[in-house]
Amino acid sequence: MRLLFLLLFPVGLLAAPANIVLIVSDDQGYRDLGCFGSKEILTPQLDRLAKEGTKLTQFYVTWPACTPSRGSILTGRYPQRNGIYDMIRNEAPDYGYKYKPGEYEATFERIGGMDTREVLLPELLKSAGYVSGIFGKWDLGVHRRFLPLARGFDEFYGFVNTGIDYYTHERYGVPSMYRNNKPTTADKGTYCTDLFEREATRFLKTHHKKPFFLYLPFNAPHNASNLNPTIRAGAQGPESTKKLYPHLQAEAGFTERKFGKYGEKLFKVPNRAAKRLEYAASITAMDAAIGRVLDLLDHYQVADNTLVIFFSDNGGGGASDNTPLRGGKGQMFEGGLRVPCIIRWPGRVPAGKTSDAFLTSLEILPTLLKSCQVNPPQDIILDGFDLLPVLQGETPSARNTMFWQRRHDIGVRVGDWKWVNSSRGSGLFNLKTDIGEQQDLSATHPEKLKELKQHFARWKKQMNAAEPRGPFRDY
Repeated sequence: MRLLFLLLFPVGLLAAPANIVLIVSDDQGYRDLGCFGSKEILTPQLDRLAKEGTKLTQFYVTWPACTPSRGSILTGRYPQRNGIYDMIRNEAPDYGYKYKPGEYEATFERIGGMDTREVLLPELLKSAGYVSGIFGKWDLGVHRRFLPLARGFDEFYGFVNTGIDYYTHERYGVPSMYRNNKPTTADKGTYCTDLFEREATRFLKTHHKKPFFLYLPFNAPHNASNLNPTIRAGAQGPESTKKLYPHLQAEAGFTERKFGKYGEKLFKVPNRAAKRLEYAASITAMDAAIGRVLDLLDHYQVADNTLVIFFSDNGGGGASDNTPLRGGKGQMFEGGLRVPCIIRWPGRVPAGKTSDAFLTSLEILPTLLKSCQVNPPQDIILDGFDLLPVLQGETPSARNTMFWQRRHDIGVRVGDWKWVNSSRGSGLFNLKTDIGEQQDLSATHPEKLKELKQHFARWKKQMNAAEPRGPFRDY
């Protein structure tokens, strides 16, 4: 039997378990990469990644904002199934209020977290001898039982909440940076993208000789979480990359206006060009950090056996460009849910190709398990599948439906049809002919609208019947 096995699969051709580099940007616009059509944003390293891999143009996340989207990435499950189907954040800072320490300790942002019964990707990889590190945004809970080291990661350096000031590392005045299980202010004042690059490259230098999972979830280009409206109104980019955008620097300035829920007072805030400048500079700085990670893979000669995946956690907000999609972050239109995605694995994923297959972030965990030769758990329902055969042209995508719900807002895609029912607008759209969701076909295709509503009702029934998970479900 062993001889027959070796004849069928010569030793030299046996594929080793893949290394994994999973890179997630934060609130990046669909068009805000050179390889996705931007004539303004400079992303040479991500463009290189696209040339060496496959670009996915119909790739969706599971929620139009941070926390639930990230929960799905690491569990392979719909937010409504894993229990994180809304944000773990506080609302008082929306009104300009800074929490006192004692107050903050009792808020939901501090005590909420992903149900400890959920099994995350690094825990599954650990059984196969993988070392796992996360450097950047966590967003799934602050208490030790929720932090990365309790969920299978071996190393963690990053921030625990949904956003931070890029330099102080505070979230609305509250320190948020951690090393492993302990808060740290040791690097306060240093641009956080540089810190995440420092830790990611250190991790590779230390662990490149063993199977590794490097999770690099940047906060760029998310708005800075600072109580000062002048800072909070946009992202933060370093001077080194701002100078690459002289046209925006020339137009950058300030304007006076009311700010969010801060009341009737007028605040001096950045104008459109200034916000776009900070946004673009933060992306280019992130791109450079990604490049140094890619260079290390080459240096250690592990690039050929490393699966690299990049995408945004949700649609672009603030100063982003989601062209040609409608809407953006927080919305059920394509601009809130369809994100740029690039996948590279030399020899296994076609280079320089574009795939318009219907795929989602629910496919990430099953794909990584398969690539790492780890069997999926038999007692856990996963909502996705291995997408590599789709990219390799061996099979069409098994994805024909996708469902989204954010409180009362609903989105449903079945084939090329999309139904949106939300506070920001509603309608039935044919994405094949109307990617911008401009023509509501509800009146002319009532039978199709009824069909999509029935699909949603069945999905909702299935989610409600799933074993309940906290922190939002009543059980």
